[in-house]
Amino acid sequence: MARYTFVGGIHPYDGKDLSKDIPIMDFKPHGEMVYPLSQHIGAPAKPIVEKGEHVLLGQKIAESAGFVSAPIYASVSGTVKAIEPRRVVTGDMVMSIVVDNDELYDDVGFAPSAPLEKLSKEEIIDIIREAGIVGMGGAGFPTHVKLSPKEPEKIEYVIANCAECEPYLTSDYRRMLEDPEKLVEGLKIILSLFDHAQGILAVEDNKKDCIALLKQLTKNETRISVRQLKTKYPQGGERALIYATTGRKINSSMLPADVGCIVNNVDTIVAVYRAVIEGRPLMERIVTVTGDAINNPRNFCVPVGTDYTQLIEAAGGFKKEPEKIVCGGPMMGFAMFGTNVPVTKTSTALLAMSKDQVAASEPGPCINCGMCAQVCPGRVIPSHLAKYAEHFDEEAFVQNNGMECCECGCCSFICPAKRPLTQQIKSMRKIQLSKRKK
Repeated sequence: MARYTFVGGIHPYDGKDLSKDIPIMDFKPHGEMVYPLSQHIGAPAKPIVEKGEHVLLGQKIAESAGFVSAPIYASVSGTVKAIEPRRVVTGDMVMSIVVDNDELYDDVGFAPSAPLEKLSKEEIIDIIREAGIVGMGGAGFPTHVKLSPKEPEKIEYVIANCAECEPYLTSDYRRMLEDPEKLVEGLKIILSLFDHAQGILAVEDNKKDCIALLKQLTKNETRISVRQLKTKYPQGGERALIYATTGRKINSSMLPADVGCIVNNVDTIVAVYRAVIEGRPLMERIVTVTGDAINNPRNFCVPVGTDYTQLIEAAGGFKKEPEKIVCGGPMMGFAMFGTNVPVTKTSTALLAMSKDQVAASEPGPCINCGMCAQVCPGRVIPSHLAKYAEHFDEEAFVQNNGMECCECGCCSFICPAKRPLTQQIKSMRKIQLSKRKK
């Protein structure tokens, strides 16, 4: 079977053996639940509950504040304790709804609005929007917006991102093994919105059991194929994935829809299935709790709003005091200042490492080896871009395609001088994006 891939990339230690063979555990939180109103790209949701009000599991507690926005639902039953700013994983204070969990989990009752075959395309998109589904791979782009391109008839591929190339993360792997039918049926629901599209389940070849399972489930599906991707980071990056599976190229000024593609993460597609078929809004997600400092690494099915500290306790606590705790994976995640922050719709993992290898590295001068350019999937020269960023040469940064960096971290990983190339480029990109918004 052919292996699809892209130019560039790296092969870091993947760390997936720590958690990949352990089934997902349903987690029941206790105490305070915190629901930040900004859990997605776009306008923050608007609260529709008040302090002292009793809420049920599955009850809408905040409504979308525009087309690019998403509602939020209570993932437990209990009493609204406060509506106030709370700290989130990035360190920012974000307006949040705080609910005292009564641990009864009384729900509103869930049922689909109608059988799938009786729903129009517009009704399906309305259900997805009302369910509060956003991209659960980390970006948080409202899914109903992604599924509403200007020219839906020009969409030729709907790609299920099953690569999970980020080291240590195994939530998508466990989801594919444990709920493959929901993934396939969710993809079929999305395909029903686009008359001329083919579905692609794009899986890295280090997940051969998932490939075999999905091929068996789709053997009679004329509109769905399984593509085996070469295991390489960042194979699951949107641009790399589109190129690997279709041969089409996009840049930083384009959307996947501009080349006839739509890309969705595994958990996002399962959330679409649950909303349309089961009538359940997005209230929970799979989170990988792992790292060499964790006693019992595994994946948890976690209600949104749960405190990360409770997940660490459920994973047996720390073997040893970690030097670094990362939200997400080691390549594109970010260091956490503390763990008393809530799980959100875009949370993917908590990684606790006994050693902070980055802090222990002493950056040296660039030796012009060119290794960063060889591994860069964006085909730019990171060492030059980092130099422009370091000297605040914005004109040279833009002229040399600095905005094409996808911030994957390949250049920093491979650099023999241990230079923080990605961090420097990322800082300059933020400045440029801020100026564009103004």
